[in-house]
Amino acid sequence: MIRAGQVADLPALTRIRTAVTENHLSVEGMAALGITHQSIAAELNDGHLACWVAMEGDAIAGFSMADRRDGSIFALFMDAAHEGKGHGSALLLACEHWLKRQGHAEARLSTERDSRAFAFYRRRGWREAAAEPGQPQDDAALVKQL
Repeated sequence: MIRAGQVADLPALTRIRTAVTENHLSVEGMAALGITHQSIAAELNDGHLACWVAMEGDAIAGFSMADRRDGSIFALFMDAAHEGKGHGSALLLACEHWLKRQGHAEARLSTERDSRAFAFYRRRGWREAAAEPGQPQDDAALVKQL
């Protein structure tokens, strides 16, 4: 089941985000980028970000976030114990549909080119685009028409 994410979910989302092996960031690494519980809570409360969580029983299996301002997928991460069950696809669709309702004709994201995530997005119709200014060399910019 997919439901809207809430500020109260942030500790669980941080646990999932910091447990991944690809595109890994520690809590300290996220804070260095300005990504904290407080900053995400403010973005959610302001309506700049939208969040969805995939539930498996009472457990959060994964989450996604999209940014209304630039039409980007800000995050999509799964708990390893819940991968391969369709939750990631459902979370991605939630982002895509929401961004389209916000008036975006195209969605954007970036991910490491040599990651499983890159292949995941490509299989779902995302195509490689020109790199964004300041984008890490190993990252690929991906876009999808909505």
